[in-house]
Amino acid sequence: MSEETRSGTYAELAAVGPYGVHPGHALITMVEPHPGHEYAYNRWYEDDHYYAGAMAMPWMFAGRRWVATRELQELRYPEKSAIAAPVTAGCYLSTYWITEGRYDDHMKWTVGINRRLNRDGRVYQDRTHVFTAFQDHEATVYRDGAAGPRDYHALDHPYAGLVLQVIDAEGPERRGELLEWLRSRQLPRRLAGGPTALVTVFRPTPLPGDRMTYVKQVEGVDTRLTLLWFLERDPAEVWEEHFTGLETEVSEASLGRVELVAPFIPTVPGTDRYVDRLRG
Repeated sequence: MSEETRSGTYAELAAVGPYGVHPGHALITMVEPHPGHEYAYNRWYEDDHYYAGAMAMPWMFAGRRWVATRELQELRYPEKSAIAAPVTAGCYLSTYWITEGRYDDHMKWTVGINRRLNRDGRVYQDRTHVFTAFQDHEATVYRDGAAGPRDYHALDHPYAGLVLQVIDAEGPERRGELLEWLRSRQLPRRLAGGPTALVTVFRPTPLPGDRMTYVKQVEGVDTRLTLLWFLERDPAEVWEEHFTGLETEVSEASLGRVELVAPFIPTVPGTDRYVDRLRG
C-alpha cells in the first residue's frame, strides 16, 4: 500500500515550503441546490464532500459551512447583482482557509481529487455554483485590535453569523485605492462598537484551465474584492442598524460598486437544520 500511495514522498514534502498558520488564501463557494434536491444535496455535502473534497486535502486547514434561510435571502442587496441572479440565489456558502504560500500545491491536489470524485460518481450534479472562487488574502481588520480571535481562528470560533460582501472597483487601477479606503477608513468605522468582530478581505484568483466544467471561470479577477464579516450576533437581528447602506458608502466614495451583500448563519454539522426554511 505504501508504494501505491507513495507514502515515502510525504516526509520529503513536509520538510520544505511554507507551513505557517496564516490564511493566505481562501476558497469561497456559494451554491444553490436545484429545487427538490435540498435535503439530498445537504447530506452529500456534509457527509462526504466537505471532507473528501475539501478538508482532507493538503494545506486546507479550516472550513465552515453557512446557510441563508429564505428570510435571510430576502435581506440581500442590490436587487440587480453581478454575482447572483436573482439576488436570492445561493443559499449555501462554504468557506475554507489555505496556508499562505501553498495555493499552487493545493490546486494541484484539488484538481486531481475532483477528477477522481467525478469519475467515481461522488459529485452531486443537481446544484449550481453561483459564486465560487479561490482568493488571495489582502487584509484583516479587527474591531478590538489585538484582543479576541485572529483571522486564522475565524472558521473555528463559534461566530453567530457571516456577511458576504463583494465589491467591484471602478477599474483595475482603482482596486488598490478601494482596498486602502476599506482597510483604513470604512471598515474601522463600521466595526467600532458593532456586532462584527473582524472582516477579512480577499481578491479572487483565476481558476486553472483544467477545472471541472460545472464551475465557471472567475470574473472580476482584476477589479473585485470579497469581504467576509464575522458576526457575534444573528445577522437578522442587526441588519438594519449595521448592514444597510454599504453600497451607498462605496458609491459616494467613487471607488466602485457593491455587487452583493448577503447574510448567513452557520449550519449545524450532521443535521438538516434550516433545510426546510430555504424556500419561500
